[in-house]
Amino acid sequence: MSLAQKIDELGQKTGFAAQRLQTFWDRLTDGMAIDALWADFKADARAGYDFYAKDVDWEAIGQHRGHRHRLLAARALAWALLRKLSPARRVFLLLTMVYVVICLFGRDGGGGILIVTAAFILLLALELADRVTMKRDLEIAREIQRWLVPAAPPEVAGLDLAFATRPANTVSGDYYDAFHRDSGRLLLIVADVAGKSIPAALLMATIQASLRTLAAAPIALEEVVLGLNRHACANSQGGLRFTTAFLGELDLASRTMRYICAGHNPPVLRRAAGVLERLEAGGLPLGVMASARFEQGAVALDSGDLLVVFTDGVVEAENERQEEYGEPRMLEVVRGLGGGTAAQGLKILISAVDAFVGRTRQHDDITALVMRVK
Repeated sequence: MSLAQKIDELGQKTGFAAQRLQTFWDRLTDGMAIDALWADFKADARAGYDFYAKDVDWEAIGQHRGHRHRLLAARALAWALLRKLSPARRVFLLLTMVYVVICLFGRDGGGGILIVTAAFILLLALELADRVTMKRDLEIAREIQRWLVPAAPPEVAGLDLAFATRPANTVSGDYYDAFHRDSGRLLLIVADVAGKSIPAALLMATIQASLRTLAAAPIALEEVVLGLNRHACANSQGGLRFTTAFLGELDLASRTMRYICAGHNPPVLRRAAGVLERLEAGGLPLGVMASARFEQGAVALDSGDLLVVFTDGVVEAENERQEEYGEPRMLEVVRGLGGGTAAQGLKILISAVDAFVGRTRQHDDITALVMRVK
């Protein structure tokens, strides 16, 4: 074989190895760029720190300074981490750490390192198995939750509807819906159960079922809300699991919407001329007081008007400096939604929130409903 042939063969082998390495890297990273991976890692690290830091008594630690302050903080965070493990795994981790110390003082390098590495891999595997099992159950819960909310907005003559939701965790405590009570009335709802994840999602499911049952009866909107409040109070754990909600009932013939805002962020009504109005009539959140009464508001809608209903996850979305997106920014975006479809307006709003927060993990669900009158 000539020298040129050998060089060519070596080049082919090197290229093949590089291709396999690139394929492995793409599978490992899901094709994400280095800067995106680093941003994801920082977001994970921040979320992890916040998760464990909630169990630390920072007020007591703040009474100390310097080296002792750092030592107490590290010890408190270590205990917060240990308490998330099962007792058996805590003991296993403690024994492993003791063995590390023995290896260091006994100068048992090679064998000790292998044993300690294997022990940590075993502990990691056990934690991952729990996580995968829980994630599978949460995925099933998310699928069930998706059945409870509409996949697409209803087709309504003279109206253009769009909605979107983004859970902070796998499942959400936010609820949105739009459906006909009869041929002449359309009911809109956006609700937010206090809390997150499974507890909030379960209560959201009961709110959905209760609303559908009440809305099917020939009763006024105020009676629907009173019924929802009684149901929420019976399942609120003494008011701890309250629900904020906005319910609007639109008369399709007169284009008059009666509404009740039960402790919810007041929706924004952008008039065709650009003037913004807030729909504030209502009362307490659902589930706080069984005897609560609710004020009903009414507003006439005209061609070109735009209604934006949202949960507090929109305005309380935070960037990496822990600054909130805030209502002033949101109102500025809504003020600029002069034309286009409801879906386009919704996309502009959500994109503005995303641009503000970047890759920062959010602590609350984000949900919005947009309705444009044609």
